[in-house]
Amino acid sequence: MTNTIPLKVFVDVNPSVNLKKGEKYSCVMMEDITPGRRYIHGKRKKLFRGGGAKFQTGDVLFARITPCLENGKIAQFIEEQNEVGFGSTEFFIFRHREGISDPAYIYYLASTDIVRKPAEKSMFGASGRQRADLNVVKEVKVPSPPLPTQRKIAAILSAYDDLIENNTRRIRILEEMAQAIYREWFIHFRFPGHENVSMVESELGLIPEGWEVVRLGNLIEFKKGKKPNNYCLEDDIGSLPIFLIEGLNSGVTAFTSDKKLIIAEKDDVIMVMDGASSGKCYIRYYGALGSTLGRYRSINKSLLSPYHLFFTLDQNFRQISDNNTGAAIPHANKDFINQINILIPINDIRIQFHRIAENILLLRENLRNRNINLCQQRDLLLPRLISGELDVSELDIAVPEDVL
Repeated sequence: MTNTIPLKVFVDVNPSVNLKKGEKYSCVMMEDITPGRRYIHGKRKKLFRGGGAKFQTGDVLFARITPCLENGKIAQFIEEQNEVGFGSTEFFIFRHREGISDPAYIYYLASTDIVRKPAEKSMFGASGRQRADLNVVKEVKVPSPPLPTQRKIAAILSAYDDLIENNTRRIRILEEMAQAIYREWFIHFRFPGHENVSMVESELGLIPEGWEVVRLGNLIEFKKGKKPNNYCLEDDIGSLPIFLIEGLNSGVTAFTSDKKLIIAEKDDVIMVMDGASSGKCYIRYYGALGSTLGRYRSINKSLLSPYHLFFTLDQNFRQISDNNTGAAIPHANKDFINQINILIPINDIRIQFHRIAENILLLRENLRNRNINLCQQRDLLLPRLISGELDVSELDIAVPEDVL
């Protein structure tokens, strides 16, 4: 039976980090963290002005505010050796104690209900802005196996997360490849055979002869998602998968028996309509759409393929975002989107682009599905390993002592 001790004894909670005001450091905000993804890297450098959570490589970032805590916004900051950073004030920071706890094991421990459930129950404050009570979290009794056992547990679970991270990198490369092809063909006009095509004047300037400029609103149909009457995390017979914003990013899908919702087929484009990421698009998902999402569908797929529509909206994301409506909460502006001019190439180019984009996005979908399966397998093992139900202390697993 594994001994239990208070979390504050096992880990260093909100440790001190020396940052200098006016200097740039890696910055991690709450929206940067994807539930179910272990690693978070400093995506950008920002000037440190004195506020926010502070952390260093190996530290675990644990969301303390609703609904981010319930959604599982927990990650381990991984950068170059001794890299430091800062971020949202809504993080608790957990750091290993030398000779007592392992950095990777702490991440997995923090991801279990052992820590999360007491944190959720301790929440206090105004509705919608409740935060976990740090003093309660510090006193949570957590399993404290010997360091070699911690490292074996972390090594087993890390094998899943390393595969997920590798697949995620491959997904990103595929996305960049498809976006580069779109830009080459539809923005720079370096499509196959472009050398033999004349350029003619249009309202968008010079375009290839035979191509047309069409108002996007004349080619698409839009439906806004709805709030379901019910939903749960279990896939019951006859239920529909329903996508919320977080689920599109993490692959975690809820389910509903509400049949009156807006359904997105795999060749529909899903757009985030509300919130900080409004205008962001997804494709090759099947399911019902929550109220913060919308469905764009081509009404003539031979003229405007779903992939041409997806990459056009994706390429115009910044413009769409800049034209959002709403003050407190941004909303994607449907009228602005309908006014976007889109180039429709000749039939041969349309067919070629559709085939290339479809192959790339199918590969991406396969990798995404692999990640979902890996997450499910990892999450089945996680509580059994941390609780000691699966004893790995005698297993011959070689792990480096400085593993993160």
